[in-house]
Amino acid sequence: MGRPPICTCGTVKLWVGTANGPDNSQHLADWYTPSHLIHGLLLFGATWLVLRRRPVGVRLLSAVLVEALWEIVENSPFVIDRYRHATMALGYTGDSVLNSVSDIGAMIVGFLIARRLPWWGSAAIAVALELLTLAVIRDNLTLNVLMLLAPSDAIRAWQAGAP
Repeated sequence: MGRPPICTCGTVKLWVGTANGPDNSQHLADWYTPSHLIHGLLLFGATWLVLRRRPVGVRLLSAVLVEALWEIVENSPFVIDRYRHATMALGYTGDSVLNSVSDIGAMIVGFLIARRLPWWGSAAIAVALELLTLAVIRDNLTLNVLMLLAPSDAIRAWQAGAP
């Protein structure tokens, strides 16, 4: 799909803390990595409901396939344009291959965490991650989905820092 293997800046960073900068979604981790951890928590629950009788390895493989499919869809021209028009990601150009693979890795970590915790522990982690990213970058998985499906000018203005 024409995605660069790594950041076109030529470096690989462990963490990028600027959510709206050109390095976002280009390196190993950023403020959207918690969303992928939450994907893992949710996909563990979904596979438990749908594939409960299957071995956990089959369920994990299913979750990886779903997350990989999302990474492909997320980096399609249609979704990239949707992010640019419906959200605050005006300069978003899509993920590097490295970032997409790292996002899948974060989902796997979330899945494995959910495997070890009671459901309420996974829910608590998901809520904490949502509140953390909301407080730090004014965005999170919930707002991301909402703004992609039903954009709100009021939310967009708040995310931009308007009073």
